[in-house]
Amino acid sequence: MRVSPLDAEHRALGARMVPFGGWEMPIQYTSVLEEHRACREIAVVFDVSHLGSVEVRGPAAFAALQWALTNDLGRIGPGRAQYTHLLDPDDAHVTDDIIVWWLAADDFLVMPNASNTAPIVAALEEAVARADDGAGGTTVDDITATRVVLAVQGPTAREQLATFWPEAAAVERFAVRALDHAGVTCVVAGTGYTGEEGVELQVPVAAAATVWRELLAAGIVPAGLGARDTLRLESGLPLHGHELGEGITPLQAGLGWVVRWDKGDFRGRAPLAAEKARGVRRKLTGLVVDGRQIPRAGCPVLVDGRAVGEVTSGNFSPALNRGIALAFLDPAVEPGTAVTIDIRGRSAPAVVTKPPFRPA
Repeated sequence: MRVSPLDAEHRALGARMVPFGGWEMPIQYTSVLEEHRACREIAVVFDVSHLGSVEVRGPAAFAALQWALTNDLGRIGPGRAQYTHLLDPDDAHVTDDIIVWWLAADDFLVMPNASNTAPIVAALEEAVARADDGAGGTTVDDITATRVVLAVQGPTAREQLATFWPEAAAVERFAVRALDHAGVTCVVAGTGYTGEEGVELQVPVAAAATVWRELLAAGIVPAGLGARDTLRLESGLPLHGHELGEGITPLQAGLGWVVRWDKGDFRGRAPLAAEKARGVRRKLTGLVVDGRQIPRAGCPVLVDGRAVGEVTSGNFSPALNRGIALAFLDPAVEPGTAVTIDIRGRSAPAVVTKPPFRPA
């Protein structure tokens, strides 16, 4: 089990630690509900160092990533970030969903999910070999162990960050900047996974504890992965292993916008195009429960007693004060449809709702 370079900081704060993607990470410090609300109302910091950091650098880097990933890097440029997918070449399931930070002309940071870093490195090495055609000079390096990643999120995140690091606070949404802080070069991106404003900081290990303590001193609340999950669920954001992964394509997950058909060939294009032509057999959507019962992954969803799909993620929504879920349903089931969720043998009435989940 790997641990964050900030492990001692978390334990000193009394964090509850749990296994996650091969790492031991903080799930909460006080309570998931308190940390969730702090992110919606002020600002929190998550240690997300379990995410991978893979540097792809060299003359064939752009071409390799263009072929390996579904989105079109040609629509952005250096100094920007982009959400994208890497597909299985045989059935087009989402091997991983990824953020790419484009640092400079031939220099990219690819950010895979925790447990997927090794297979993503292998896939990118294959893409580089295909793109450089033996020319060499392009490298794929897993630099995860050299840094921490801190996600500073919430409506006052930038204001509080600016009290000690105004340049980082000024990095715009989906922009990427290499910035000096106290003599150390860090990378800052206007990205996140909560539905709130904020930035993510990639900080060298040697400076990690200092930056962490500066964030807390600025009044930013430490938050664990429990709140990160309820926040992303309320925002309708997919989680690999639940709404993305084995057997799940971008089209089924309602993420067709991540696929740029006009950019040319890419890994997994042929099986995905075949699915697009025949139509998907299921589609990801949201459910709002009539009450506080919490659906869990695998719970059947029924219409008039007939199974139409199943829950992939569920939890309590502090914003709505009721249970919410994401679920794969028959594409014919429209938003507004009344359904029943079978929660361990108990029937919970719910309504099909397009995320994000917000009060009316």
